[in-house]
Amino acid sequence: MTTHITRDLGRFVAGLTFDQIPKDALEVIYTGFADCVGVMLAGREEPPTVILKEVLAPQPGPATLLFGSQTASAPDAAWINGVAAHALDFDDVALKGHPSTVLVPAILAEAQALGSSGQDMVVAYAAGYEVWAELARRDPDHYHTKGWHPTGILGAIGSAAACASLNKLNAEQCAMAISMGASQSAGTMANFGTMTKPFHAGRSAQAGVMAARLVKAGFTSATDALEHPQGFLSAVSPNGRFDVTSPVQAGNPWKLSISKLSVKKYPLCFCTHRALDGMLDLVAEHALTGDEIESITAMTSVRNTKVLRNHNPQTGLEAKFSMEFAMASCVVAGRAGLTELVDDFVIRKDVQDLMKKVMVLPDEREHPNLPGYSPFDLVTVKLKDGKTIESRQVVAVRGGPDLPLSREQLWAKFEDCARVGKVEFSSRQLFDALMSLDNVARVSDLPGLASGKK
Repeated sequence: MTTHITRDLGRFVAGLTFDQIPKDALEVIYTGFADCVGVMLAGREEPPTVILKEVLAPQPGPATLLFGSQTASAPDAAWINGVAAHALDFDDVALKGHPSTVLVPAILAEAQALGSSGQDMVVAYAAGYEVWAELARRDPDHYHTKGWHPTGILGAIGSAAACASLNKLNAEQCAMAISMGASQSAGTMANFGTMTKPFHAGRSAQAGVMAARLVKAGFTSATDALEHPQGFLSAVSPNGRFDVTSPVQAGNPWKLSISKLSVKKYPLCFCTHRALDGMLDLVAEHALTGDEIESITAMTSVRNTKVLRNHNPQTGLEAKFSMEFAMASCVVAGRAGLTELVDDFVIRKDVQDLMKKVMVLPDEREHPNLPGYSPFDLVTVKLKDGKTIESRQVVAVRGGPDLPLSREQLWAKFEDCARVGKVEFSSRQLFDALMSLDNVARVSDLPGLASGKK
């Protein structure tokens, strides 16, 4: 028998309170806000952010743009801030996509318009995350294999749930907001490596704000839009193996406590990160240089090889989705950071030459507990003197749930991003406030949001 997924999720969102959220889930939420805001600051002057802001030409409103002096309506702020947060592909990863880069911009923008508290924002994030997780678990297959960008198709629904929570909608209204989010789900992998990928995240954030607002004003939507035979799960499923019969599990058990965030150490697609850890270990141990390398083989999952579509990148954006670049950057620069993900570095002759020596080997096996990943990633380097060296078998990625960054490591990343974004207020005060968000009385108390509505 089909479960009333849309209505049950509406009831969950409408009934969620701060006291219900477990302590370990709160730590995930704090991290999601802080990491997303950090990368948003770093992405404020990236081309997709600048172009979208120029084209939208937003009128002044209650929501702050990019923690700066300009304001806009909440929908426009969510859109622009969401693009900035995903522009560098440095934001966190979980649930088959990038949840915080959608949820946080939507929540920050709508919270300013509503004058919400930090606790309200925490509850909204929990609502959006759990709804996102509920949908992600209902299809065992990978949306990437059908060409969908999971952040785009799941994000609009998650942000609709988050904004419905902020607006204190009742259960039926929450279900309709979620339903409207489903009708705004979009984003194709063909646009990876272009400005349109971060557009997916920003548009999903904006879609959630609009869905909650329209429903609040009396707009209607189907309350079975997720489970209907012509609904979301059926429409986007790669192989039709979606589940519409099991009971809704949002908050029972808490996915925030189980499917925790992975915080990126490198501003490249997360599919490169296992291999990056392995290659950087080899570079550190053997002091490798490009001249002594005959070839590099990076073994990773079949899903990852499809996502990493750019084999001869010529721009920083393209390089984010290139295993060849990731391996070359490790050797040439000894790192793969924001300073390497720029056009001038990508087209350097030594980088381009070394990329030609990289082969990506798909591993047909799949890790039993990590869908989309092989049992491990492995980097093998063959030297011109005939010697071959191998990395360790990399399973747990640095920054992931099994090897989480410490609070000081999180701060170091935030500080670096704030420096790149040239913020004009105390980045430490903002970081500390986000890492204890439930203690913030009003969203406008956050440093950098003083220009928003009080």
